[in-house]
Amino acid sequence: MQRRTAIKGLALSLGSLVSLPAWASSWNSSTIGTTFLSIGNEALLAELVETIIPTTDTLGAKGLGVHKFIQTMLADCFDPKAQASFETKLGEIDPLSKSTFQKSFSECDATQRLTLLQTVAQSTDKETARFYRTLRGLTVQGYTSSEYYLTKFTDYEMAPAHFYGCVPIIK
Repeated sequence: MQRRTAIKGLALSLGSLVSLPAWASSWNSSTIGTTFLSIGNEALLAELVETIIPTTDTLGAKGLGVHKFIQTMLADCFDPKAQASFETKLGEIDPLSKSTFQKSFSECDATQRLTLLQTVAQSTDKETARFYRTLRGLTVQGYTSSEYYLTKFTDYEMAPAHFYGCVPIIK
């Protein structure tokens, strides 16, 4: 009786291993990514992260896809209440920009965008201040953990060098 159970388990695991490459070959960045924001809010988030870390002679946050990182972090690591609060406050950026500069955030120039972000950062509303801290923190985290940043600006080694455990110490 145990032999039949073992053979069933072996056949099931072998079938799984055979079908795994066919199943995984359809994976790509668009099927794996988590998006819970609307397309308009996603574009606004991309412009916000580009304002925080702009493109200069190095890639900016938008070019590295930090806005996608933020969406994934929000979807996977934040509770639904925090997600809803973030999306609500993100939706308030464009109306604030229209009331301040009479144009949407994406149409503003760099100084106007920075002024608007400073206004949001200095807000006395706790939710707005939390939104800005979350946005800025996740932007910096996403940028500094990207392959581009780690390989170009830090002494990152994929596999660290050999450890020599027995080395004479000079006194």
